[in-house]
Amino acid sequence: MSEDFPVTPEILLRAYAAGIFPMAESADDPGLHWIEPKLRGIIPLEEFHLPHRLARLVKHHDYEVLADRDFAGVIAACAAPRGPERETWINSPIRRLYGALFEMGHCHTIEVRKAGELVGGLYGVSIGAAFFGESMFHRERDCSKLALVHLVARLRAGGYRLLDTQFVTDHLRQFGAIEIPRLRYRTMLERAIHQRADFGIWPKDVTPTPEIVLAALAETPQRP
Repeated sequence: MSEDFPVTPEILLRAYAAGIFPMAESADDPGLHWIEPKLRGIIPLEEFHLPHRLARLVKHHDYEVLADRDFAGVIAACAAPRGPERETWINSPIRRLYGALFEMGHCHTIEVRKAGELVGGLYGVSIGAAFFGESMFHRERDCSKLALVHLVARLRAGGYRLLDTQFVTDHLRQFGAIEIPRLRYRTMLERAIHQRADFGIWPKDVTPTPEIVLAALAETPQRP
């Protein structure tokens, strides 16, 4: 990215619709680098696997799980340096651009709170019936996983057809994440972005009951 050709929120949405997403080398990197993996990570929504331990957590926990209440808090937590190298790929331009997408209704969060404190969550981009997961974090054990479970339940209930994870990690494999070739991904993406879905299918300021979440995960959604 350069000052002569700045990336706008509209350009960012077109990039996602074409199967491309940005990353930065570090928090101090002033630019963005466009990524299009040969093998794309997705979680097939109709094949999502809920581990037994997390099913128990969904049924019995004292967390609030809300949506779209605190984008700034979620992206700041996701951008916090982590790992042995204490690095992050979320820089200032990314914060600005995704903040703009949030205001436009194309970026969403799932937030896990305990006694009012943000202890886990994630954010991603929504176009049509495609959702692109960007980053997640946890400050208490399993709170990022709980956020993902609630995300998938909301996406299934809202009629989404594609959950793009960009890459596949061991963390995501336990939920059914797979890699697919670029051409197959593009076909799925093209179909999904031209279908309708509703991220707001459930109230965003109220924690869905365990019964609602588990029912959404038990139903068989349409294949993309």
